[in-house]
Amino acid sequence: MTLSLFDDDLIDPTYFERQLRRQGTTLVAGIDEAGRGPLAGPVVAAAVILPEHFDLPGLTDSKKLTEKKREQLFRPIRQQALAVGVGFAHADEIDEINILQATVQSMCRAVARLKVVPQHLLIDGITPLPLSIDQQTIKKGDSRSLSVAAASVIAKVVRDRMMKVYARHYPDYGFEGHKGYGSARHRQLIAEHGPCPLHRKTFGGVREHL
Repeated sequence: MTLSLFDDDLIDPTYFERQLRRQGTTLVAGIDEAGRGPLAGPVVAAAVILPEHFDLPGLTDSKKLTEKKREQLFRPIRQQALAVGVGFAHADEIDEINILQATVQSMCRAVARLKVVPQHLLIDGITPLPLSIDQQTIKKGDSRSLSVAAASVIAKVVRDRMMKVYARHYPDYGFEGHKGYGSARHRQLIAEHGPCPLHRKTFGGVREHL
């Protein structure tokens, strides 16, 4: 396992993938998550293996894209990828083992759901996964690796869609708008109605209202 910590963005988002292919590693999975910070809902991770000549203009870190653009990219990523896996950790598990460990678990589950076994993992952030697969953690990887960027879009779109569904089951909280993040309106609604089963009870902004 290697750790990459760079202060400046790499110009070529295929740098890591190309370096690995030069070493004979062709099945590279980018891994990222969405939903570490919200007060409600799951943390969702995605693992994506892209083909060598993948090209999708506009693909970058999902946080830099509008919701409309992420939705536009979602289908072609899934269609062109060699494999896509998605993993979840829900609020009760987050409360039980903490958000960092729940994020790690969701990433491991995403890798396990790939239909193609990866030879190497490119992981956004600085936390390695407890898997016997060669791996590399990359600070700001969703801006520096095309595979990780693809995973970031998949994870974000899946999570946003889940929160819109949950909004219909728990209409008092406005999940369709803030997606569970700690906006002023969301905090106000928690104070008014108390937490629902989707809320992370160990998080500030929720635990005060139990």
